[in-house]
Amino acid sequence: MDEAQARRAVREAGIYLVDKGLVVGTWGNVSLRFDEGFVAITPTGADYARMDDGDIVILDLSTGKATGGKPSSEKGLHLEIYRHRKEIGAVVHVHSPSASTCAAARREVPPILDDLAQIVGPSLRVADYALPSTKKMGRVVLRALSGRMAALMANHGAVALGRSLDEALACCLVVEKACRVFIEAAFIGGAKPLGRVDAALMHEVYLRKYSKESRKGLLSGGEG
Repeated sequence: MDEAQARRAVREAGIYLVDKGLVVGTWGNVSLRFDEGFVAITPTGADYARMDDGDIVILDLSTGKATGGKPSSEKGLHLEIYRHRKEIGAVVHVHSPSASTCAAARREVPPILDDLAQIVGPSLRVADYALPSTKKMGRVVLRALSGRMAALMANHGAVALGRSLDEALACCLVVEKACRVFIEAAFIGGAKPLGRVDAALMHEVYLRKYSKESRKGLLSGGEG
């Protein structure tokens, strides 16, 4: 993927998040690793509906230097994830309603759904609270992401990862759904989690078997 393709993909991802109700206003950010040492990221204060490809900012992964505008204020978090998780190709950060509710309650979500276990891992952890855009935030979020493809951020929102941008978007959708189900299930006795061994196995199988799923397959929610 070249720079032009990366810019277009990130812009389209922002529009997709708005359409799915996962982003309101200018909250949230999207990034994509490309061409080995570079990252395309949404600009700060982005209105996704009005952006064009040229508004997407390019970061040097090694130095953090930005070209093409002012990057998201959470650029440090994105860069830390890419530097420590070499397999990750995309990062999506949202303040979606149900994920934000669980983050505000600081409630870890157990493996209550098959797709949560498959895509995210054996649980959806909550990272300790840290002020936004700080180095501490990067540290606590990385800790919560250990062995996981997503995490909640205490009193803040959620972050979802993917080896591709399509996978990160799918992960984001699954996180929001799982948080909503977790909240709603509390009214009828609480959600009953899968066994930890089963959940871990499902995640491992997903990572190995479905690493090259197409966007259509991932986002349709289909099994196969």
